[in-house]
Amino acid sequence: MKLRRRSDGHNPFGELIGLCFEAWEKGSSRCKLDVRDELLNTHRVLHGGVTYSMADTGMGAALYTLLEEGESCATIEIKIVYLKPVTGGCLTCVTKVVQKGKRIAVLESEVENDGRLVAKALGTFSIVGAASPNNQPTTKSPQRDSQKSPLKAPHKRKPREPR
Repeated sequence: MKLRRRSDGHNPFGELIGLCFEAWEKGSSRCKLDVRDELLNTHRVLHGGVTYSMADTGMGAALYTLLEEGESCATIEIKIVYLKPVTGGCLTCVTKVVQKGKRIAVLESEVENDGRLVAKALGTFSIVGAASPNNQPTTKSPQRDSQKSPLKAPHKRKPREPR
């Protein structure tokens, strides 16, 4: 599915750095960003946070293509390796879902600068149910009934005796 260049406020940070999606398909995404002077650090090299943000946003987009109605996702952690410095040109981030469970997903992104691999990222995302008006998940975690469960009831500690 093709996405609009502008997200109309849906992703204001992505708009701020100039991120746009070219493709968003089942379990994958592809986004681009033109390197601008405003995105460079004091050494005139692209700030690592821009590359990280591309990977993070690309991962979220790829995962959203596999979520059920009412589900959402959030980043738990991302490990990124910067392979080469970027001083100009166009960045392309291609992301794919490596594995998706009911509550956790693992994704990987490759970021290229004009066809040259400059970063690789591996991320873990949480999958949650729809949020209620007070921003609490509407899906409740299953409660374990210790009398009906084949699992052993939690061990109760004895109170400590005074010394």
